[in-house]
Amino acid sequence: MKTVLRCVAAVLLAASASWALAQSAQNFPNRALRMVIHFPPGGPTDFVGRALAQKLSEAWKQQVVVENRPGAGGIIGVESVLRAPPDGYSMLFGTGGSLALAPALNPKLPYDVFKDLAPITLLVVNPQILVVHPSLPVRSVNDLIKLAKAKPGQINYGSVGPGSPQHMGMELLKSMAGVNLVHIPYKGTAPAMTDLISGQISAMFNSMPSVLPHIASGRMRGIAVGSAKRSPAAPDIPTVAESGPALKDFQYVTWYAMLAHAGVPKDIIAKINGELVKALSEPEMAKRFSSQGAEPAPSTPEELAKFMRKEFEDWKKVIKAANIKLE
Repeated sequence: MKTVLRCVAAVLLAASASWALAQSAQNFPNRALRMVIHFPPGGPTDFVGRALAQKLSEAWKQQVVVENRPGAGGIIGVESVLRAPPDGYSMLFGTGGSLALAPALNPKLPYDVFKDLAPITLLVVNPQILVVHPSLPVRSVNDLIKLAKAKPGQINYGSVGPGSPQHMGMELLKSMAGVNLVHIPYKGTAPAMTDLISGQISAMFNSMPSVLPHIASGRMRGIAVGSAKRSPAAPDIPTVAESGPALKDFQYVTWYAMLAHAGVPKDIIAKINGELVKALSEPEMAKRFSSQGAEPAPSTPEELAKFMRKEFEDWKKVIKAANIKLE
């Protein structure tokens, strides 16, 4: 008899838990939420995050507070979300740098992005443009490859630091093209751009908002975009992949995604996903993001998980081939 009662109690408890879960998703959200962005205020990351926070606030009639938590390569922001209750009221606005590149570079992170975080949706992709100083006698990626092979170790490129997305994008190009380009790391975008404009360095990958005005003025020459297809913001600039069979699979973009604590119920993840996908599908949002060189790329949680894993594995290969180690 006691065994029967225990079984009945277990069934009732499970049913109660399932009902409570359904109710929590149905009533979600019923108070203010926060969106953690691991970058300082201002800039394209913050711009996109705040635009989406505003859309969610309007849709849910609950305030979505943007909380900037920069520092330690994104670790501070990620840990802030992981320390919060797994109820969906804390969301992480992450980037490819923190979610795929950082784990590939540093296996000793204090968390596992694939186990501790729940993917919600990919948000936007930012095609990067490969630019060169006008004095460099190249007008295409093939020209750059030919010049680099004729002058091995004599052509340099800049980045915002070792292990940065710009650094890794060029290392990917070097690896696939079989050329030797010299890396010149800088402490930030501004000094690297200054030296590229003055001709102190020859080439660099950078975001569209950063380089398009300089391309228009003739102070830089854009020779390729890193995305798989041409960007609507610069349709006359070919992709790296158009340069021939050796580079047909080349793709280097920066990207943003929304995630939550891995313990957040799937029904709540689905609800957040639905609102974000709806917002990203609005023509108005695409227009707003285009000013930052960003293109909406909504996905399912499963698609984002697969995309993150592929990015992680791809960067691991590049890191190993280039023997990159962060001190």
